[in-house]
Amino acid sequence: MKAPFNAVVFDLDGTLVDSAADLQAAANRLMRQNDLPELDRATVTSFIGNGIARLVERCFQRNGIVPGDLPSQVARFQLYYAEEEHRRTRFMPGAEAALRRLAASGVTLGLCTNKDTGPTLAILRRLHAEGLFTAVVGGDSGLAKKPDPAPLLACISACGAKPEDALYVGDSETDAQTAGFAKVSFVLFTEGYRASPCAALSHDASFAHFALLPQVIAALAARRDADGRVIPFPGPARTAV
Repeated sequence: MKAPFNAVVFDLDGTLVDSAADLQAAANRLMRQNDLPELDRATVTSFIGNGIARLVERCFQRNGIVPGDLPSQVARFQLYYAEEEHRRTRFMPGAEAALRRLAASGVTLGLCTNKDTGPTLAILRRLHAEGLFTAVVGGDSGLAKKPDPAPLLACISACGAKPEDALYVGDSETDAQTAGFAKVSFVLFTEGYRASPCAALSHDASFAHFALLPQVIAALAARRDADGRVIPFPGPARTAV
């Protein structure tokens, strides 16, 4: 079967994996170390998506504090997060099967995340998924972080594809903005960590369970124009599949 897109690139946290419990554990160790109240999971989850430094900063800001030693607090958080060993992090339901089905169909898979490369690869190893991805671009790649388009475009290039032949799958406002800036077709996973209503995020299609993703991709492929762009459906969110 001919692959409908040459490459499909995924976000990590909130899209492929639910990592909120491990991030919350590390955040609350940091809060306790600073004699601050612990944060509930929903609060920490709302801070995910712009990298560890921003997450740590938001944790302190939630307690009304702007830390003067943010780099050292970030380093301490990273130590605590590593010590949690990602033992609570799991694939989103159906995600692993969908990845393997796409890879078997000839689609090249990439991963573009604002999480640093080290913990990203540690999660993939723990989930026995490191071999599924041709390219992994983390937040410490030397490029600007998402929503800047540079890391997504770099990941697509490393997958041997062009933007018009690629698809980006993510769960958040940041992911939607990244795809828009990169001019890459975007599929929204609706059960992730976004804060806004789905209709507020521009996307070419959406899905609530990874079992649906292969058919969503096939449906988008059928709507590609002569230049490879997906012909948009009417409406601010374009469509939900």
